[in-house]
Amino acid sequence: MKHTIIAAACVLLAGPALAQSLGEKTGVNSALGVAPTTADFVKEVAVSDMFEIESSKLAEQKGNAQEKSFAQQMVTDHTKTSSELKALVGDGKVQATLPTALDSAHQSKLDKLKGATGKDFSSDFDSYQVNAHKDAVSLFERYANGGDTAALKDWAGKTLPALRHHLDMAQELGKAPSVGQSK
Repeated sequence: MKHTIIAAACVLLAGPALAQSLGEKTGVNSALGVAPTTADFVKEVAVSDMFEIESSKLAEQKGNAQEKSFAQQMVTDHTKTSSELKALVGDGKVQATLPTALDSAHQSKLDKLKGATGKDFSSDFDSYQVNAHKDAVSLFERYANGGDTAALKDWAGKTLPALRHHLDMAQELGKAPSVGQSK
């Protein structure tokens, strides 16, 4: 009985350190406009960057001309933001742990893209990009306005214009006809 209580206490105490806060995970913070914690922000940005890079590499191979062009820009820009975030965490300005793999939700989306082709790939990729960039803009706005680490707040604010541009670009995916490929 004593071991069970100790084990339960360890799980309860370790839970917040290992996972996102419930408010971020459920979307409540976003709906209320509440700034994420530094740990949540870093985790979400890192996972988002990994997903953008990996899904865009697939689009460079499988997408139509418009998606390929968009994907090249996403790989370049999200590799840059990923490096900047790693530098902020690495030099001690930000106290957080960077995830090294996608979470299950993003991995599931990536797996779906890997198995899709043609119109199915385009439909999923385009939708994922719009939703991912809407989420990113919300996340960065909330942290830039109310985050608790000055260096990260500053970086979030400086990164926002590029993310807004990405969202605009993502919303145009699938609207223009592609030369040489049907959609």
